[in-house]
Amino acid sequence: MRRPTIADIARRAGVSKGAVSYALNGQPGVSEATRARILAIANEIGWRPNIAARALNGARAHAVGLALCRPARTLGMEPFFMELISGIEAELSARSYALLLQVVADHSAEMTVYHRWWGEGRVDGAFLVDLHVEDPRVPETESLGMPAVVIGHPSAAGSLVPVWADDGASVKETVDYLVALGHRRICRVAGLPRLVHTTIRDRAFTDACTRLGLTGHTILHTDYTGEEGARATRRLLSSPERPTAIVYDNDIMAVAGLAVAQEMRLNVPSDLSIVAWDDSPLCQVVRPPLTGLTRDIPAYGAHAAQRLLALIDGVDSGPLEDEAPRLTPRGSTAPPG
Repeated sequence: MRRPTIADIARRAGVSKGAVSYALNGQPGVSEATRARILAIANEIGWRPNIAARALNGARAHAVGLALCRPARTLGMEPFFMELISGIEAELSARSYALLLQVVADHSAEMTVYHRWWGEGRVDGAFLVDLHVEDPRVPETESLGMPAVVIGHPSAAGSLVPVWADDGASVKETVDYLVALGHRRICRVAGLPRLVHTTIRDRAFTDACTRLGLTGHTILHTDYTGEEGARATRRLLSSPERPTAIVYDNDIMAVAGLAVAQEMRLNVPSDLSIVAWDDSPLCQVVRPPLTGLTRDIPAYGAHAAQRLLALIDGVDSGPLEDEAPRLTPRGSTAPPG
């Protein structure tokens, strides 16, 4: 079916396309009776404004962008981003905004996408995620002049508006809890080392272990996949001084780690305690259910969307520190046997 056009409305109303344009855009040049008739016809035939065409004329696109630098194959398996996007979408849809989502191979491709979207008037703003240490995207986005919100720590956000949570406090809470249970050999299976949130968690983990006098703590970095999480777990559990507790940077790796422990005939939690970051429903469908670092990820995405929409509206809403993940103990943690 063909999209209804201004020409269709003009033909039905018996007026010029110019008169239709005046009526639809609330401009003078037509009588109120003619305006009402044109609007009624537009509604009857289902006419909607062409957002892309309006954007090229300097009007708002009513869309924001999110480019994700990760394999499309793994994106659908990671609960965090699916929940984050659901929160962003909920806030955008309430304002009749769309989300343009594109998976890219690297940061250079990501910035090429943002330059194109912004230059073509296809978006009114964008999100930056997965901040890297000394991330080149930040100064480039600043120079672009596009409204942007960083979903990440303000230490690496430059002048862009950040929305973040205190991961360091969550790591400290987790280590304190495990030590209170009696654990002395605690390891961390972390994400990519160049990510800002990974370095913050690493530092907090090392500081907490040092403060509590632990000497057997280890950090292994991975790519967040279940395969890498399983490989890191086998390495740790095969060592002469195997850990009695492992903290994972996401729930995919934690579930994979649980499977490895069971494969190696270790009992969870008496032989090994497991803690998962993000605490998606995955953590509660396995046995035993996993202790998790819980946060409202959809609300996190919604708060970021609120900040971006405020920037687009010309309101300087400032940074937002969201609620830090909190520890939710379940059956995967206990005193070491």
